Amino acid sequence: MSTESYYVPHQSRWPILASIALFLMAMGAGGFINNLSAQDGAGFSGIILLVGAGLLAVILIGWFRNVINESRAGMYSDQMDASYRWGMSWFIFSEIMFFAAFFGALFYVRTLAVPWLGGEGDKGVTNMLWQGFEAQWPLMTTPDMEAFPGPKAVIDPWHIPLLNTVLLLSSSVTVTLAHRALKQNNRDWIVIWLAATVLLGVVFIYYQAEEYVLAYQELGLTLNAGIYGATFFILTGFHGLHVTLGTFMLLVIWFRVMRGHFSPKQHFAFEAVSWYWHFVDVVWVGLFLFVYIL
Repeated sequence: MSTESYYVPHQSRWPILASIALFLMAMGAGGFINNLSAQDGAGFSGIILLVGAGLLAVILIGWFRNVINESRAGMYSDQMDASYRWGMSWFIFSEIMFFAAFFGALFYVRTLAVPWLGGEGDKGVTNMLWQGFEAQWPLMTTPDMEAFPGPKAVIDPWHIPLLNTVLLLSSSVTVTLAHRALKQNNRDWIVIWLAATVLLGVVFIYYQAEEYVLAYQELGLTLNAGIYGATFFILTGFHGLHVTLGTFMLLVIWFRVMRGHFSPKQHFAFEAVSWYWHFVDVVWVGLFLFVYIL
């Protein structure tokens, strides 16, 4: 009984280089966040973060190029295609669990911990933990208001967050239309709808940056603003990072379409990126509901 050949790539330098880049990004981001008040420390850490991000971008370009060349050379069989599909499915599942952990932390704090601190339930605390404490969400006070001042106000969900919701939901529509155009082998409309999706992603990132500037400069909503500030920036920040990565991948797919890659029957790279993009959009809907509105 014959079996289909399974392509095994040669040894690659990309995994170890990517690990180094991610380490630099993690170290730089940690130092930058912890030294925002110290200009010199934050600046040096910011440089490390940018070096890691730049290195990762170069690595992704080179790694993508290798995979694209292997695919175009016909090295991938149906069995390899199935492996890619399973791999992408498990990757998205791991991302679901990643965000589920942070949503779970938010649920725990809002639904359980804060009421307990207010004296509710069997585990309730009978006395206030600090003067001015109110068991409500979001927590606007902290134990040390001088070192860790609470936020003056929260983000209005009906301005930038609503706009970003419209942008991401619209981008799900445009990437779906691009996929339909690909199945119909309509190259012109693939290019148009993919370009629209990339543009919507870039505009989303821009407005999220605007929101962060507003939060820090006017609302006092920072990473030092207690548990609310921490959960807000962890959830929205990691989501923004995923949007940035998704936009980068969509841009790669757009360039590939411009070069004549993909066919109506063979275009898993396009499908994988669209899966990822829809996942990012669904996560944002959850953020809009549970972080901004409720």
